[in-house]
Amino acid sequence: MYTYRTMKALIINSTKSQNIFDQIQTCLQGEFKGGREEKIITFNNDIGKGSLRTLDLNWGISLIDCDIYLNEDVKMVFDTDELSPIEFIFISKGYFEYSENANNAYNKFVQFQNTIISHKRNTKKTFLFPKNEHLKINFIRIERKEYLHKKNNNISQLNQLLVSLFNDNEGKIAFQHGGSYSLRIAEEIKLLNKVDIDNEMLRTMYLEGRVYLILSLQLLEHKKFEENMNLPEAISKEDILKIHKLTTYIIENISENISVSALSEESGLSPKKLQLGFKILYSKTVNEYVRSLKLEISKNYLKNSDLSVSEIVYAIGIKSRSYYSKIFFEAYDILPTEYRKHIKNKNSSIR
Repeated sequence: MYTYRTMKALIINSTKSQNIFDQIQTCLQGEFKGGREEKIITFNNDIGKGSLRTLDLNWGISLIDCDIYLNEDVKMVFDTDELSPIEFIFISKGYFEYSENANNAYNKFVQFQNTIISHKRNTKKTFLFPKNEHLKINFIRIERKEYLHKKNNNISQLNQLLVSLFNDNEGKIAFQHGGSYSLRIAEEIKLLNKVDIDNEMLRTMYLEGRVYLILSLQLLEHKKFEENMNLPEAISKEDILKIHKLTTYIIENISENISVSALSEESGLSPKKLQLGFKILYSKTVNEYVRSLKLEISKNYLKNSDLSVSEIVYAIGIKSRSYYSKIFFEAYDILPTEYRKHIKNKNSSIR
């Protein structure tokens, strides 16, 4: 475990996202911008550099995400008697350590790990963020009292442990879940952070939809974990990182006919382990994943380039234009030519 010597301490006196954000801004001495729902802090100084974003949604759901690099260790202590939110945390890069109380032992949560945290009332929830690490962390926070007023909240359909947690209005239950690993969630978070919608209303709706999708995937991963459907011993953390790196390899070679054997040779994993890993982590076979990535890249070409459809087909390594149109339609329920027409129309909201 990393040894923290001297570190910058940040004491947070609220559980509300906006108040937390204001106190973080003061500590990081960052620049602020944003609208009513979405707010962003950017900083580049002696403390480090990067950005943090908060998004307040309805029914007590909020998002805080960060993409930062710190030059010194930072301890964040929540010192408040307010009822703590339930936090669904996902680390796309780096790690952090957590304790329910600053005087207790710390648990380490790492890249791609699906994490759920809630601490007891009147305890000092503490996060330790290390220096010299690129950190990309998402916190989806649920204020349980407010969320329980949501019509059709479907809390009763969760497992008994989470039902008890959501109904714990006095903050008597402490909960830490550092469960299985998911590249599927990591991919969805990438999309959450790549939004190019200028209209504030449409942007907020898009972000809200993605936050709910990520939250549902985290709940599903927790359900699988509790039902002992988590990663089999045959897939290690090292294997997960190797599979994750294949995404870059696939993109760099997207114009080629990318086979399972080629990916096996590149990663050093057997074809059988590759197929198992992709199925568990992405819910797709290797070929299904490669095809979906080719289609996503082709959408970007259709939207942002003047390449003809035939040129795009060649650029993504699809065998024929007719086959490309067929699988594009199967995936998106629209032909590539029609998709391009729609996105060129300023009044269209198709993304």
